[in-house]
Amino acid sequence: LTVDRPVKTITKATKKIMKGDFSVRIKPLKAAGSEGLNQIIEAINTMAQELSGIETLKTDFISNVSHELKTPLSIIQNYGTLLQTKEITEEARIEYAKRICETSQRMADMVTNILKLNKLENQQIFPEPAEYNLSEQLCECLLQYEHIWEGAAIELETDIEEDVKVNAIEELLSLVWCNLFSNAFKFTEPGGLIKISLKTIANKAIVSVQDSGCGIAPDALEHIFDK
Repeated sequence: LTVDRPVKTITKATKKIMKGDFSVRIKPLKAAGSEGLNQIIEAINTMAQELSGIETLKTDFISNVSHELKTPLSIIQNYGTLLQTKEITEEARIEYAKRICETSQRMADMVTNILKLNKLENQQIFPEPAEYNLSEQLCECLLQYEHIWEGAAIELETDIEEDVKVNAIEELLSLVWCNLFSNAFKFTEPGGLIKISLKTIANKAIVSVQDSGCGIAPDALEHIFDK
């Protein structure tokens, strides 16, 4: 077996990997006596695949965090600005400081949950579902956006059935509701309308979020579950 050509191919591939190109894959050799080199090639391909998964996890995490933290960071900045007002009352100062602390905690929880979601996609962890009160969770998530609907005079209609219990992963579903609510308030014009409902039908919990905003273009609807 002439090893010069396969060695050059392997060396070229490993240099690409060193530069961050984890899409590299080396084709196995078919020549007789190439079992040893094929073992090296298989190991390199496996390594590249694993590195690619780690890189995707990192990129997704950064992208998701950047997107999800915009709203809480804006809230903290706004209350921080209000705290610098000279005419602020002691009661208002305490309330604003409380809001900043609560939002900071939500940010910390959000980062943790986003990381868990990204790990889930890579099947690295498998949280156990548990029964909890979905009605209370929806109300708690909705209250995080109270300052938005009050500031924009958005009419909010809620029809949330009480004491609805579900068996799910509570902290991860919280991300789902906050994402839906965030988008609803983001794309609803001042003075607009948002409707949120929770109903049980045939042992299923049905959550609905509607808004009077611009809606989603038909061509974009085909991709709403894409990354």
